[in-house]
Amino acid sequence: MEILILGIGCPKCQALEKVVKEVVEDMKIDTKVSHIYDIRQFVKYGVRITPALIIDNKVVLEGKVPSREELKNLMKNIIKN
Repeated sequence: MEILILGIGCPKCQALEKVVKEVVEDMKIDTKVSHIYDIRQFVKYGVRITPALIIDNKVVLEGKVPSREELKNLMKNIIKN
């Protein structure tokens, strides 16, 4: 599983990165979380509002920071499929 955070480094982007890393650790998911700051990459994924969460090259969240529970549920659904 590849997890990317897209964002310019604003407080929301940093908050998303933090909650993603916490959930990955809580769920014991063996992956690396990377943060991409390059706006050209945002366009590549079709992201217009940051922060954005990309999992396995698919935009799964854009423009908000979910709670830990929301993110855990999202991750569980992705892992199931």
